[in-house]
Amino acid sequence: MNSSCIPVGFKGLGTCVPDRVLTNYDLEKMVDTSDDWITIRTGIRERRILASDQSNSDLATEAARSALKDAKLQADDLDLIICCTFTPDHPLPATACIVQKKLGMRKPVPAFDLEAACSGFIYGCSVGAAFIQNGVYRHVLVVGSEALSRWTDYKDRNTCVLFGDGAGAAILSRVDEGRGLLGQRLGADGSGKDLLMIPAGGSTQPVTCEAVEKLSPFIRMNGNEVYKFATRIIPTVIEEALEETNMTPDDLDLIIPHQANVRILEVAARKLGVPMARFVVNIEKFGNTSAATVPLAMMDAQTDKRLVEGTTFALVAFGGGLTYGASIWRW
Repeated sequence: MNSSCIPVGFKGLGTCVPDRVLTNYDLEKMVDTSDDWITIRTGIRERRILASDQSNSDLATEAARSALKDAKLQADDLDLIICCTFTPDHPLPATACIVQKKLGMRKPVPAFDLEAACSGFIYGCSVGAAFIQNGVYRHVLVVGSEALSRWTDYKDRNTCVLFGDGAGAAILSRVDEGRGLLGQRLGADGSGKDLLMIPAGGSTQPVTCEAVEKLSPFIRMNGNEVYKFATRIIPTVIEEALEETNMTPDDLDLIIPHQANVRILEVAARKLGVPMARFVVNIEKFGNTSAATVPLAMMDAQTDKRLVEGTTFALVAFGGGLTYGASIWRW
């Protein structure tokens, strides 16, 4: 990272999850599965589900309000809004613009959505940090927010046990020298584009009656191949990001990963040679909330006083695309 850049870090965090809890026992009544099977294979025990009158932007807005309060800022202090999601309120307009309106902002700040699937929050923080590092903006709101239940086929036992809804937000601002973002690495492997996708709903395959009958507008995943990719890329991209800082995995106090499967994290810990205790894991409560998992885990780490002043930590994620990324920070 260019040493002449303005140092940027997290000034505030906020989260929002729906009230409704969908447990493994609830899913036993819906598909051929069991609590034991889900827990052993994924680490998930329950997930949150949107109410019928809630939307992605509702969660994103509440998370943003909480982050603003934590940062001791007002909505009109923001210079940019980035909403990281692949489950927007609408294909058009951007959910970030809806969040801007719901926050009651008087300032016409730029707002856009960023779609990198489960890596979205990592990508979004990288983009937001660059604007601050270069002196363009002072305060950037990055929200990872997903309404995955609206794109989940609850007859597909391979995917419906995994996903939940939720939002996490962060305010990025200037910080003291030696704090904040220390190094990062982003990447994507488009050869795996078919491994995790929603087939219908875009220009290649619009939503038609035939597509709906085939359940094409829902998430489809090749779990085995995604697992292989994730267990390889998580330790690799963390080590690549650490190279920028002349650090090693032993220098990390915490690793805050995308919450997709606890077995993936256990393999990553072994490959990195660090104890699993350094990983922040909350998948049992929320399941996979895609771009929201990392900020939700950050909030849990802060609440548990694991994320405190001086903590050196990595954020890491992988997702459909196949996208991936890791960033190294000092709180």
